[in-house]
Amino acid sequence: MLKIFGSLISLAAGIAGAKIVDAIWEKATGDGPPKGTDALENTLRSTLVFGLVSGAVRTLIQVLTNRETQKAINRFARTRSQV
Repeated sequence: MLKIFGSLISLAAGIAGAKIVDAIWEKATGDGPPKGTDALENTLRSTLVFGLVSGAVRTLIQVLTNRETQKAINRFARTRSQV
């Protein structure tokens, strides 16, 4: 049960992170993020930069979320075993 909850939190954090990266990209460049087949007018440079930034942010969010979720699961297990 707790592992499923942790997975859901990680998924939600990843989606939120993607939305944040998209919003920051749009605000910084004035253009939408280069995603999908309709983004053929974007340069290879902007597409690569977006991919690198997006991947780094998503990985960072996933690692931090997994660590904090595991800490919470361990705390819950410790308090449960003390009861």
